[in-house]
Amino acid sequence: MSKKLRILASGDIHGDTGLAKKLANKAEKENVDLVILCGDITFAEKSTKNLIGPFIKKNKKVILIPGNHESVATADFLAELYGATNLHGYSIKFGDVGLFGAGGANIGLHSLKENEIYDILKKGNDILKDMKKKIMVTHVHPSETKMEKFTDFFKGSSGVKKAVEKFKPNILLCSHVHEAEGIEEMIGKTKIINVGKKGKIIEV
Repeated sequence: MSKKLRILASGDIHGDTGLAKKLANKAEKENVDLVILCGDITFAEKSTKNLIGPFIKKNKKVILIPGNHESVATADFLAELYGATNLHGYSIKFGDVGLFGAGGANIGLHSLKENEIYDILKKGNDILKDMKKKIMVTHVHPSETKMEKFTDFFKGSSGVKKAVEKFKPNILLCSHVHEAEGIEEMIGKTKIINVGKKGKIIEV
């Protein structure tokens, strides 16, 4: 039996270096294989310092996507600087688990159209078609979900929902709605998890 992939997933750090340090300590303590950051790593791109570094110091592999507070270019910059992976429009394999993702959101500084979000996710999924297990990583939550009801401000993404229904990943990790932190729900056989900023340990 193959060893389970152990993940610490978090989102919406919003430039909080103290929180990044706390999460890095948690990643070490929980002995995770992988740290996934679901966007809004910065606060409106004001500073990118000490947000990824604490994880790298603990020798953790980091996968990130941009949120609606930073551009794809900033996510690329952070990934390149720290040897992390920007999963936006990209895919990566860990053993028998494939990960693919799309950052940004359908609102905010760096908004994407719904069809763009779907197309970015399709591009990543197409490479992973034969994988036994798949994890989809987005910043924004799917439309018509419980998470959407926690906010009048951030509507869910129909592009993300369509991708979940079409590609049927085992898990979707998202953040974006702070009030829905920790909420888990299902779309078909896909478990949707709003990881929140405190960070969630997931085994796949």
